[in-house]
Amino acid sequence: MTQLKSLNSIGTEMIRSDFPVFGKPLPNGKPVVYLDSAASAQKPRQVIEKETEVYENYFANAYRGVYYFGARVDEELEATREKTREFINAESADEIIFTSGTSMSINLVAYAWGRKFLQPGDEVLVNETEHHANLVPWQQIAKQSGAQLRYLPLTSDGQLDVSQLDSFLTEKTRLVAVSGMSNVLGTINPIDVLAAAAKEHGALVMVDGAQSVPHIPVDVRNPNIDFLAFSGHKLYGPSGIGVLYGRRELLESMDPFLYGGHMIERVSRDDSTWAAIPAKFEAGTIPIVQAIGLGTAIDYVKEIGFDRMHEIEHRLLSYAYERLSEIRGLRILGPQIDKRGSIVSFTIEGAHPEDLANLLDLKGVFVRHGHHCTMPLHDWLGIPASVRASFAIYNSESDIDALIDGIEFAKRKLRLI
Repeated sequence: MTQLKSLNSIGTEMIRSDFPVFGKPLPNGKPVVYLDSAASAQKPRQVIEKETEVYENYFANAYRGVYYFGARVDEELEATREKTREFINAESADEIIFTSGTSMSINLVAYAWGRKFLQPGDEVLVNETEHHANLVPWQQIAKQSGAQLRYLPLTSDGQLDVSQLDSFLTEKTRLVAVSGMSNVLGTINPIDVLAAAAKEHGALVMVDGAQSVPHIPVDVRNPNIDFLAFSGHKLYGPSGIGVLYGRRELLESMDPFLYGGHMIERVSRDDSTWAAIPAKFEAGTIPIVQAIGLGTAIDYVKEIGFDRMHEIEHRLLSYAYERLSEIRGLRILGPQIDKRGSIVSFTIEGAHPEDLANLLDLKGVFVRHGHHCTMPLHDWLGIPASVRASFAIYNSESDIDALIDGIEFAKRKLRLI
C-alpha cells in the first residue's frame, strides 16, 4: 500500500504516484488530464497488482474445489465480502451480494423484490435526477405489476424538494428509489431525511450509491437503508464487479433473479430449492478476480480515509466552480458547492457539448459529454446534453487550469470569443 505517515502527509502527488496511467504521456506528448472519474475511476497499482497476483498464482473457479487454488480463491472472496460489510456497516456479510455492477444490483431488486411484492395501486417514489439504471427498471416493473411511479419535484437548482415529501410519500408508497449523489448535478441527496420519512409510511429505501459510495461514508444502519447498490469501477476498483446490500429478511423473502449453478440447494426433475443468501443471488461464476480486486480497492480508500478524500475533492470543486464561473456564456448546472459532491456539469452558449469534448481532447483534457444516462433530467433542464467534469483524489488544481485553458481554446476554435 501507499507509504502513509499520517493523514496530513498524504499529498496529491503521493496519491497520484499510485496510479500508473498518470506516469505515461499521451501519443501527442501531452499529460493526461482525466476528469471523468464519475464514469470510471482510474486504478491504483495496488489493485492492478492484486488482480495480476490472482491470475498468476492461484486462479480457480469459486466455491467449486477443495484443492489449494480453489480454497485460496474462496478465502479471498469471503475476505472481500467481509471488508465490504465493514465498509458500509452491514450487520452480516451474508447481506453482501456480488453482482456485475450497480445496474445489475438495481435490476436484481426490481425483479426479485418488485415483481413479487408490488401490486396494482402501489407506488414507487423516484425523481427526475435519477440515472436511467435507477429509473428504467422501476418503470418496467411498475408496468408489469400495475404499480405507479411518482416523481418527487425538484427545486429550481435541482435538489430534491423535501418540503413536498408529505404530498408524495403516502401509505401507497412501497419503495423510495434515490441516488446518494446525482451523476450530473453532483447533488448530495438527504438520504437520512428520506429514509426517516419512508419508515414512517412503511416504505422501503433503495439507494443508488454508484456516485456517493466512492466519496461519502455510508452506514446502511444509520440511516436505515434497505437496499444499497454500488460499483467497483467507480471506487478505484475493477470493472465488472458490483455490490448489492440488502437487509437479511428482505433478501430471504425474495425469489432468485437468475438461475443456474451455485445458487441451488437441491434440484430434482420437477423442482428446485434455493441456497441460502448470498449464494441464492450469485448464480453461475461470479467475477472472481474483480471481486478480489474490489477488496484491495476498499483497503486503499480506507487507508487514505474519507476525511482526506473529502478535503482534496472539496478543494478541487471550489476551485473549479470559481474558475468556471468566470467564463462568459458558461452555465453551471445544479446547486452551490455546499450541496454537491465533486462533479460539475455545464453548458456554453453556442457550443455543442460534443464539440467541446472533442476540442478538449486535443489538449489532453478528458471530460464526459451527452445526457449522461439522465434524459428526464436534461428534459427538465431544457437542454439536450451537457459537459461533465468530475474530480477524484488524484486530480489537482493544475488539472482544472488545463480544463479552463482547454475551454478557452475551444471557444476560440468555435469563434465564440
